[in-house]
Amino acid sequence: PPTDNHTTLFSSAASDVYKRQALITSRPNATILTAVPEVDARDWTITAPSTDELGDDLVHLATTGGRHLPVEVDHALAHFASNPPRSGALLIRNVPLGALPRTPERPDAVVDKDLATELGLLTVSRRLGQPVGYVPEHGGRIVQNLVPTRSDTDRQTSTSSRSNLMFHTETAFHPHRPRYLLLLCLRGDPSAHTTLASVHDIMDHLPDDIVATLFEPRFRTAVDVSFLAGRPNEFGPVRPVITGTRAEPTFVFDADLTVGIDGEAEDALVAVRTAIERVQTSVVLEPGDLLVIDNNVAVHGRSPFTARFDGTDRWLQRAFVVADLAPSAGERDGRVITTEFGRG
Repeated sequence: PPTDNHTTLFSSAASDVYKRQALITSRPNATILTAVPEVDARDWTITAPSTDELGDDLVHLATTGGRHLPVEVDHALAHFASNPPRSGALLIRNVPLGALPRTPERPDAVVDKDLATELGLLTVSRRLGQPVGYVPEHGGRIVQNLVPTRSDTDRQTSTSSRSNLMFHTETAFHPHRPRYLLLLCLRGDPSAHTTLASVHDIMDHLPDDIVATLFEPRFRTAVDVSFLAGRPNEFGPVRPVITGTRAEPTFVFDADLTVGIDGEAEDALVAVRTAIERVQTSVVLEPGDLLVIDNNVAVHGRSPFTARFDGTDRWLQRAFVVADLAPSAGERDGRVITTEFGRG
């Protein structure tokens, strides 16, 4: 959470802006319970930085750049960090993008653009905490380009297109998972729905005995294969799926990687998946939309879409944010978390 002298109290005008609801779509049989609040950033001016490197200099500029955020956006972010909405998400509209080149063919391609969008994304990141990278995620870059690739079309990965990304907590298996996930849309696709489900809505659709089971250490989550570098997979320690309290829960779940250690626990996970199908919502991100997800509260996914690989495909930029750098100090190089898995 912010530690500078920005107030965490809403002015009446900022509160009204924050409470405007995002345009939400849902699956035909889903029950919409909690909409995603939104705030408008059209008055934000981002000047392209002189540096052309994604590193400490850019993070420093982003840290000082928070003073240039529109007051409504700044207050909305402070409120989001101190009093997360039930949805576990905030949508910032009309973030300035500037001129964009063609969508790159792969995330690591050299892109002929300035770093204005990266600076904007990191400015919001610094209002929430500390941006970090993870070595297996695009080489540890603190801002990653998410674009569809031909090789990943059908995989469970951010660079896929034809696959339906299953609901998950970002890096649910990781001891230093991010508190916030930020997705900035540079170029959208009307068929691509970023799906969300709030733990509050999920619990409201589960029997009390199932919720009680989810609070018990009877679940394990496997490591995502991208973090293994060819090493044998492993399951993490036995843990609850939900910790904290019912009023202030932390939800850590991956529909593809989390398993129960006994039959009753597995039945509880089936109930969770069914509840998610009922309460999920989705946002179709448009250029200039910045979606902030509280990784403790909301799980997310994405619907399939058709990639054209012609320079006009969907293009997002992503940032991971931790609340504090100190816990990962022994497994971090600068801002890049280096934790290794699968070594026995």
